[in-house]
Amino acid sequence: MSVDRHSLLQANRQCYQQMQAAGSPLCRIVSDEELQDPLGTVDGVGWLGGNIRDWNVLCLAAGGGRQSCLYAAAGARVTVVDLSPAMLELDRQAAAQRKFPVRLIEGSMDDLSMLPRASFDLVIQPVSTCYLPDIASVYAQVAAVIRPGGLYVSQHKTPASLQSSAHRRDGHFTWLHDYYRTAPVPPPENPTAVSQRLRENGAVEFLHRWEQLVGGMCRAGFHIEDLIEPKHATQDAAVNSFADRGAVIAPYVRIKARRRGGSESRESTQQEKSNLWLPT
Repeated sequence: MSVDRHSLLQANRQCYQQMQAAGSPLCRIVSDEELQDPLGTVDGVGWLGGNIRDWNVLCLAAGGGRQSCLYAAAGARVTVVDLSPAMLELDRQAAAQRKFPVRLIEGSMDDLSMLPRASFDLVIQPVSTCYLPDIASVYAQVAAVIRPGGLYVSQHKTPASLQSSAHRRDGHFTWLHDYYRTAPVPPPENPTAVSQRLRENGAVEFLHRWEQLVGGMCRAGFHIEDLIEPKHATQDAAVNSFADRGAVIAPYVRIKARRRGGSESRESTQQEKSNLWLPT
């Protein structure tokens, strides 16, 4: 099933315009508390090495007035590309309030032709690849604008989360959608607080398989250096709460990848070869 790209972008742009107008938690600008330790806020696992001063950072599909300011506060030169003018407006307001020089560009994640090639040290991308049917096109665009040896840190909705029900039925979550579907994943029939945390109301979303998420990144020219599933489970969570579902189905995956071709990549490859056992 083919999906008209223009209609798809319009629908997802409108979704975030409405979320911003409604004051969604995803549209919350950065807080003073978060800015006290900006790098610790965005990089709790230490993937960025503790210092990104003077890095060129692209916040991709990351509008909303939070990510841009945190990376700018950590000393980076920040560019934001986002589909939603309303989300970019939050970045403009937040950056002006804190006097951060942030460049804002309205555009889609699968077309970064307005950006110089091989110019970013780091591309960060919160959950957003689900809004396009072809994740390979996104990876290709990121690979084009990131320098050899640069980092790509992205977060995605897991396939199982998009396949599964938001709530238990007879004590169990159920599979609703085929793993190999290419059509958009239908919205929840009866939206609840839990389903609305898992799915953005009004957005058109697509399921990407692990082969596409991870394999596609490798084929686009990246080495995967780490992968985590942020934990959203809590002990003794109420049945059918977000944390209850998170104990059974990880909703998100976060991936650290490095663009092949730089000195860091060559050193990494040489180290991998030295540790590789080959039969004689």
